[in-house]
Amino acid sequence: MNKDLLKTGDLSLTLKYPTEKDNYIYTCTVYSREGNLVMMKQVELKVRVPQVEVDSGVESVQLPFKTTPHLPEDAKVEWKDNYELNDRKVHVYKNGSDQIEEQHQVYRDRTKMNKDLLKTGDLSLTLKYPTEKDNYIYTCTVYSREGNLVMMKQVELKVRVCQVEVEEGAESVQLPFKTTQNLPEDAKVEWVHYEPYRKVHVYKNGSDQPEEQHQVYRNRTKMNKDLLKTGDLSLTLKHPTERDSGEYVCAVDMNNVWIRYKSVQLKVKGRVQVQDQTGDIRNRSSSIDPTPLMADQSV
Repeated sequence: MNKDLLKTGDLSLTLKYPTEKDNYIYTCTVYSREGNLVMMKQVELKVRVPQVEVDSGVESVQLPFKTTPHLPEDAKVEWKDNYELNDRKVHVYKNGSDQIEEQHQVYRDRTKMNKDLLKTGDLSLTLKYPTEKDNYIYTCTVYSREGNLVMMKQVELKVRVCQVEVEEGAESVQLPFKTTQNLPEDAKVEWVHYEPYRKVHVYKNGSDQPEEQHQVYRNRTKMNKDLLKTGDLSLTLKHPTERDSGEYVCAVDMNNVWIRYKSVQLKVKGRVQVQDQTGDIRNRSSSIDPTPLMADQSV
């Protein structure tokens, strides 16, 4: 607050490094020595968080944060997300190097910061293979050696859900999912379909588990070899029909914790039979107006 505020009457409050967690109504109340109300004022604070939008499937996305160069060499830089009520550490830099052991396993091998970041002041974070499961508000905080707040910035990430369309009658369709290489060898990969919930494909203990998948998908799914090594968890679905449309989710499970996750919306466009004036039967996509074509009338 300002000096000599009672003399000047300027009771304004300065709040440093506001974030969306500071979005409240603030009340300033002035009391007399006896505790009686003299005056009151309220101010509502709304902090707008800059957004970064990207399509699911891109190789990486950058959360920007550029500040003044030549920050203290002993400063600590910490990126966190706002996962539910427990902020998770996304990337930590201190003592001149990254601290991989401090980051949450969901972000292991997926983050990168620039070299000489304290000298350049470029504290931007690169997040590899983003999916809609990464849709959070990310906060970068810089601390002094004593642990005091030096500066802070927030960025909201919005990853658009992957959409795949195919016509009924196609030989197969691929639901894409590429992530980091060399996933844990004992991880389980599971593709499921929602509404209704059905297991589509399960991979664990180094091989497919066809006995776990729903009978609707029996002998219709395929995943790549060495998928944990390559990070290509894409699923091939053979002979798709309209009934296969819906939301598909692939989750990589490690000790009952999802370390990778992606959702794909599949739309299979059915085909309808249209009889023209000559009596011939023609197939046409159900997404097109089923009325006879004008060209048919002129033949």
